[in-house]
Amino acid sequence: MTSPWEYAPAPESRELADLKPNYRLFVDGEFVDGGGKPIKTLNPATEETLAEVSSADLGDVDRAVAAARRAYDQVWSRLPGTERAKYLFRIARLIQERGRELAVLETLDNGKPIKESRDVDIPTAAAHFFHHAGWADKLDHAGYGPDPKPLGVAGQVIPWNFPLLMLAWKIAPALACGNTVVLKPAETTPLSALVFADLCRQAGLPPGVVNIVPGAGDVGAALVGHSDVDKVAFTGSTEVGKQIQRTLAGTGKKLTLELGGKAANIVFDDAPLDQAVEGIVTGIFFNQGHVCCAGSRLLVQETIAEELLERLRARVSTLRVGDPLDKNTDVGAINSAEQLGTITELAASGEAEGATRWSSPCELPERGFFFAPTVFSGVQQSMRIAREEIFGPVLSVLTFRTPDEAIAKANNTPYGLSAGIWSEKGSRVLWAAEKLRAGVVWANTFNRFDPAAPFGGYRESGFGREGGRAGLEAYLDV
Repeated sequence: MTSPWEYAPAPESRELADLKPNYRLFVDGEFVDGGGKPIKTLNPATEETLAEVSSADLGDVDRAVAAARRAYDQVWSRLPGTERAKYLFRIARLIQERGRELAVLETLDNGKPIKESRDVDIPTAAAHFFHHAGWADKLDHAGYGPDPKPLGVAGQVIPWNFPLLMLAWKIAPALACGNTVVLKPAETTPLSALVFADLCRQAGLPPGVVNIVPGAGDVGAALVGHSDVDKVAFTGSTEVGKQIQRTLAGTGKKLTLELGGKAANIVFDDAPLDQAVEGIVTGIFFNQGHVCCAGSRLLVQETIAEELLERLRARVSTLRVGDPLDKNTDVGAINSAEQLGTITELAASGEAEGATRWSSPCELPERGFFFAPTVFSGVQQSMRIAREEIFGPVLSVLTFRTPDEAIAKANNTPYGLSAGIWSEKGSRVLWAAEKLRAGVVWANTFNRFDPAAPFGGYRESGFGREGGRAGLEAYLDV
């Protein structure tokens, strides 16, 4: 019998995912076998095999790019924007109609809590298709000249942290602008991309407009370096982003990169503390830290640091860690054993370098890849946990005395993707936002996204923008 302070399990049915034993590539409007070694995709919460997925080889990449080129030359680039918009609207509605299926599938394949897949990922993916459908017939009025043209074939590579949402960020603007697409999903999370391919068929999208080629890094490299790809969009690690830049140097191909981050969340002494604590938890723990813009560095003004830490630890202690399909779960599974190893090693380095470690006293499941939400205090800027992207539920807390010191510490990173500011003074928020070297700055909130707002970074966090009017430029010849 549960106590009145415990939650009874509220599991979502995995049957809703309609899992198939095998999934195949999607090329030229058809599901086909790949020439590469099949991939077994795992449920990170249980370590069970979910399905076997065909993997592409170099010949498959060639065929997918050729199909995208034919579709671009013969069909898609010739359609008026009003017609392209109809397909995007259909896809958006289909994502909504099959939302529960997609949410459960995403949680099974990725490990994130079902309430995040259900309430954030899937609705926002649909919103991106709705938003860009609205742009498809208005490109002449986007501020890029009287007659902007599409680029051609877009090669797109996405990560495992937001599989369907990252797909929507890439594919929706590309199609709205008149381009065709070859997309490679992450090796560990290919399932929602392949179900999305089925949505494209259901929407009647012409063959070859969207092609999905699962595989490992060699497939992504072949796609990025393909001579008949006109535009490359990549979201992933800074290291791979630099390799892509070297590959494309001198080719004239258009490139956008959304890379790593080490976001600073700055809490001033006049901040609403309970609201700030909730924003901090949302920014780093509810998503297992699996976002490049996660607020993994917390900068707190000295006079309120002790009180904020006390409230933060109390709040984190209430987070429920466990089965991602349980609607009560706050923190799900780490996506892979490899990623869990990286998080564990970096957390150990924090202790070794002298930071004070506090981990939630939660009970972790016996199977699966789980890591307890962890807060480090007494962190110095030289420590690895303050400098390196951990990509896990680990928060590093630093203090500052003056606003100028806060800005100096926040900017003391090679990254520049996002930041947060907590203060009741609008003038202080605007002052800090102007001085922060970050592409996205949130004020008194964190990790809020809208398809009408551009997203992207500076320095080693990449370049180019996704979303909004600014994001269209990446897919147009202007």
